[in-house]
Amino acid sequence: MSLFDLSTTAKRFRFVAVLEAISWVFLIIGMVFKRLEHPVLWPVKVFGMTHGIIFVAFVVVTILAARELRWSPGVTALALVSSIPPFCTVLFEVFAVRKGLLGELSASPMGAAPASAAVGS
Repeated sequence: MSLFDLSTTAKRFRFVAVLEAISWVFLIIGMVFKRLEHPVLWPVKVFGMTHGIIFVAFVVVTILAARELRWSPGVTALALVSSIPPFCTVLFEVFAVRKGLLGELSASPMGAAPASAAVGS
């Protein structure tokens, strides 16, 4: 298993959701630097552009995931809205895993089978 295994729609969605949240961290750091007594402007320019690109990628990956995983319009809208407040893409990803919306058999680490599946084997 690769660290950046993007072989499924769910894995691509999860990767971009986390990346979008990380880009928020850097954008907020850039905004803090912009507000200093002696402003440093390059971080907000660089991190703002990066965040914008990742935001667009998240929207595209979300629409593709919604189509392939057959999300309802409400779930799709919730996923898209989650990209607006900082860090909410990760909250949506956790919600989607718990509700089984990502089409994965197991949400446990390393793809291990759930404990209930091992009983009686």
